Amino acid sequence: MKHVLAIFALIFALPQVGAAQDLVFSPAPTVQCLRDARDLAAREACIGAAANACMDNTPGGYSTYGMGGCLDRELTWWDDELNRIYGPLRQAMRERDREEAEYSDGAAPSIELALRDMQRAWIDFRDRKCEYEASQWGMGTGRGPAFLGCLMAETGRQVLYLGGWGGEN
Repeated sequence: MKHVLAIFALIFALPQVGAAQDLVFSPAPTVQCLRDARDLAAREACIGAAANACMDNTPGGYSTYGMGGCLDRELTWWDDELNRIYGPLRQAMRERDREEAEYSDGAAPSIELALRDMQRAWIDFRDRKCEYEASQWGMGTGRGPAFLGCLMAETGRQVLYLGGWGGEN
């Protein structure tokens, strides 16, 4: 998967090497939307708010390069959020396993390992889903933004599923 991401990074970097600093990105629209959201559906609707604002506020933001850059910036933000919550969540599940072992003589399945295995499977699913999404564009210029937009949306949903920003768990 890293090779696919590296290829997309090169595609976006080659046409306008110096343009990355021209992107007007802030996670604030997504953060504010999440703070205002009353339920999971409203929180899911926040995914992409910062990328959309970036495209609106960046000259050429709706070019292939601009869309890719803005989507990638919000994807990075969501990925950071995922990493921020995953470690503590895994530690909490490890503690639950210890507590559960006291009552089940160690026979209960590990919640921590189930979380780890689910996350690994989710990463593979997300990557394959987004490769499929991008393939719908053939070799067209929308391929890169479609791929990044899918990664961003799926990563945002996973953050919410794992309980980030008041999500499901």
